[in-house]
Amino acid sequence: MEKASKKVLVVVDVQNDFISGALGTKEAQAIVPKVREKIQSFDGSVYFTMDTHGKDYLSTQEGRNLPVEHCIKGTWGWELDPQIEQVRQSTPIEKNTFGSKGLADVLKARNTYEGPLEEIQLIGVCTDICVISNALLLKAYMPEVKLTVDAACCAGVTPESHYRALEAMKACQIEIVNDGQ
Repeated sequence: MEKASKKVLVVVDVQNDFISGALGTKEAQAIVPKVREKIQSFDGSVYFTMDTHGKDYLSTQEGRNLPVEHCIKGTWGWELDPQIEQVRQSTPIEKNTFGSKGLADVLKARNTYEGPLEEIQLIGVCTDICVISNALLLKAYMPEVKLTVDAACCAGVTPESHYRALEAMKACQIEIVNDGQ
């Protein structure tokens, strides 16, 4: 039996609505080739998250605060970007909020029962919402596991909020790489 890799890459919400759809940005579009390359070259396990909402999105707490329907399960906007779907290696973990307790549970169980993880690296969108939420959740669940965010493979709602999120994660002892600074 092959020993499980001690390194994990988490690809956060690289879905059509965040790339070129309802909440898409040119910054998100620009990172897709880098995300694809990172997935293909990563030496370890790769997990994917998908922001997942129902048709009742606008009546939810999030929908009342962000009244833009997005990532409605089964729609084109909910699907992973086609370039990412081509290299997807595992079943995505659906989440209906910013951070994924399901992802944290899976990785904590792996860290506990298969031996300590060496590193968890996060990439994806949006840096200032879902990437930071998942990074902080994972830090709370596994404070002794090295957490890294590859800034070159992340995009925020705006460039300014992307950089603010990177600074906040640095302050929480999450290593930021490729931030251009």
